[in-house]
Amino acid sequence: MLVGKTALITGSTSGIGLGIAREFAARGAHIVLNGFGDAAQIAQIKREIADAHGVQVIYDGADMSRADAIESMMARALGEFGAIDLLINNAGIQHVAPVDEFPLDKWNAILAINLSAAFHTTRLALPAMKKKGFGRVVNVASAHALVASPFKSAYVAAKHGIAGLTKTVALEVAEAGITVNAVCPGYVLTPLVERQIPDTARSRGISEAAVVRDVLLAAQPTKQFVTVEQVAAFTAFLCSAAAASITGAVLPIEGGWTAH
Repeated sequence: MLVGKTALITGSTSGIGLGIAREFAARGAHIVLNGFGDAAQIAQIKREIADAHGVQVIYDGADMSRADAIESMMARALGEFGAIDLLINNAGIQHVAPVDEFPLDKWNAILAINLSAAFHTTRLALPAMKKKGFGRVVNVASAHALVASPFKSAYVAAKHGIAGLTKTVALEVAEAGITVNAVCPGYVLTPLVERQIPDTARSRGISEAAVVRDVLLAAQPTKQFVTVEQVAAFTAFLCSAAAASITGAVLPIEGGWTAH
């Protein structure tokens, strides 16, 4: 259903972003990967996706904290494909600290990567989308776009900002054949989260099972991780023709977290 479309997914060399890239390629979309990582591993990911699904895959390592790097990446992708039909703003970082101790550089980096980057990619993708009369923008937000947690002031502020950006842009392009939505995952079992479990168990003196249930999933009533595949499939649906009337929505996928 995405055959022939071009998808640019920020932060897509691992985790949720990579899952979305694979899902979209399986549905026939050409892929622009972005993110950091080992060059050989990224080259292997490109080959695997292209060979498995017969789509074109390119990679751009743009630093999403820099507007000039984002502009260069977008210009390259637009030059290669003519338009970015499916823009998935997924790149993000995290830092946890009390607000009165929050490092200024961490605040600035989180706001730049988690919020401003989505503004830059969106503003640069929209002209070609408008010309084609078609576009899908999906911002990967977080349950923290809907609720707050202590010690995450920058992350929560950025994700609430993403919710507002999503709604505003959706209204601006509502008559142009373009939809703009945000998905809000709870805890997703990515390799990064998996690596945190043993360390947290040791530091707290509890079992790994207790870390999962009573620490990571304390806020999720299902007591189950959201999977990368679930987020990817949800995102793909929002890019489909069936979702053409869904726009400006900030949609939870978090096991009931925000129902509290």
